[in-house]
This record gives sequence, structure tokens and C-alpha cells, in this order.
Amino acid sequence: MNNLKLLLGVLLLTASQTVMGQGAKNIVISEVLTSNATSIVDEFGQREAWIELENTSFSSYNVRGMFITTNRSVLKDMSAPERIKLMSIIPSGEERTSIGPRQHLVLFGNSSPAQGKLHLSVQIPDSASVWVALYNGNGVELIDSVTVPALATDQSYARQNGRWVVKAAEHVTPGIENSASESKEKTGVDKFKEQDPHGFAMAIMAMGVVFLCLALLWVFFTLFGLLMRHLDTAKKVANTQPIKPITKTVEKTVEIGHKTGNILQEGLQQKGIDMEVYMAVIGMALRQFEDDVHDVESGIITIKSKDTGWDDEYSQMTHWHDPFRPTDHNAPTIPTTPELH
Repeated sequence: MNNLKLLLGVLLLTASQTVMGQGAKNIVISEVLTSNATSIVDEFGQREAWIELENTSFSSYNVRGMFITTNRSVLKDMSAPERIKLMSIIPSGEERTSIGPRQHLVLFGNSSPAQGKLHLSVQIPDSASVWVALYNGNGVELIDSVTVPALATDQSYARQNGRWVVKAAEHVTPGIENSASESKEKTGVDKFKEQDPHGFAMAIMAMGVVFLCLALLWVFFTLFGLLMRHLDTAKKVANTQPIKPITKTVEKTVEIGHKTGNILQEGLQQKGIDMEVYMAVIGMALRQFEDDVHDVESGIITIKSKDTGWDDEYSQMTHWHDPFRPTDHNAPTIPTTPELH
């Protein structure tokens, strides 16, 4: 039973070492800058030479415990402890050492781990050719290496499309994918990644956009609610009794104005004559002519007298009348007013 447990433990350890070894094979050196005058700075604002590692797989891998060296003596036949003494270890306790799929990690050289978890004591000369190697955590297995030629200030040596090229200062891409063409400028995304390698600014921007959208939605629905309430109030006021006669009066006035405008327009076209009335008058005149209905004037004035009775003593002067006085038939009479016929 104990032998079975021992066998299973050995198999499990071997399998884990194989998996770790396969994961480490996906880590490569992707870019090296030996003389830093205008490139990226560290946490203290210092400019140091740097080495960029890339995870070429589609799964994350933590490079803590792996080694970087520029000393070719490690290629000699020596024990692992002796070789490790000539290397600089990538320390643990730093989240950034876990490289995501197709992501990059920049390590500073010519420095000291006391300055930060990503600072290594490996020596990188700035004016001479240098060999850079990446070893697995066992200090024995060489994972990747490259010989960097002598570079000018701010130039880098980068892996592009499977081959190494010297890149000018304006095309150096620390922490991001190397450009496929030296003449291609950095994109906005690449520059953003370079300036914000940990994604803090991106997170703040994303949260700001979300809160801004929520604020805009709140303003929109608030204004929409106020508008709907005002519309309901306006409808209620319009439906009240005092408003209806005014509304009808306005409608009637508009209708009369429309008709008046039509009449005026027709009057202008017909020079002020209503043709229907004009035709009716002509028809009536013709009808009267046919029926011989008109005044006949002879041109003779007939005068007939008529007694007005103005001098009748009985009716006009009763208070002077003497009933016993004989009537004088020879007395002159006042002529009456003739009546014209």
C-alpha cells in the first residue's frame, strides 16, 4: 500500500513538472532596451534598461521563480546551485508576474529587488553587445535566449514575425505587442497600454462611463415625466367648460375668416360682381317684361277737389254756433284744397 502511494506521488510530481515545463516554454524574450533615455520609467521615475517577456499561449502563466542572466558562464557544465548564483531571480509576491494570455511583462535591469518586485540585479551594458537568457525555476532548463547587438540610445532589439530587428526609438513598444512594421506608428490602444499597463485608468474610465450613462438616463426620464404631467394638466384645462365656448368661438372665427377670404378672392377675380346675383336680377327683369308687369304713365295729371271740412262750423267752432240763427246761404265760401290724382 505504501509503495502504491509512493508511485502515485512520483507520477503526480512528474506530471506537474511536465505541465509546468510546458507552460514555461510559452514564455519568450520579446524585446530588450539597453540604454534608456526617453523610454518608460519605473515606480520612482528612474529610467533603467529593461527586458520584456511575452506569454505566447492562450492561458496565464506566472513567471515568479524563473531566472534571467546575461552571464554566458551559465552555459558551462556546472551544478544548478552554482548556475543560480550567476542569475537574477524573478521574485514572488507580485501580481504582475502572472502574465495573461498574449500579454507582456517588463522587468528592469541594472537595479536591485529592493527598488521593486520587477527590478532585477542582472547587468545589462548600454553600449555593447549582450547575451540575455531566460531559465526555468530549476536553474537548469534554458527556456529562451537572444544576443542583443550594440544599440544606440533608446533603440530596442525586438522579436517581430519570428525574427529579431532593431527598432528606432519612436517605434519601441514596451509592455505591448511589437509592431509588424518599423514605419507603423503606435496606435492609440498601444499607447494607452503603455501608459496604463495595470489597467487602473481603464477601470476608472469604464466606471465613469457607466455612471455618466446612468446620470443621463435619470435626467431623461425625469424630464420626460415632467413633460407628460404638463400634457395631462393641459388636457384637463382644455376640457373644462369655460374653455369650450372660447375654443368654439375661435374655431368659428377661423371658419368665417376662411370663407371671407374665399369671397374676397372670388370678388377680386370677378371685379366685385356676384355673378349668381347678377344673373338672378337679369332673369327677374326678363320675366317681368314677358308678363307686362310695369308702370304705365299717361303723362296727364288729374285734379279732383275734396272737401276737407276745415271750415265746418259745427265741427270746428261748436262753441260759436247758434242753432236758432238762420243759415245765410249767400255767404261766401272758402274754396277747398284740390286733391291731386
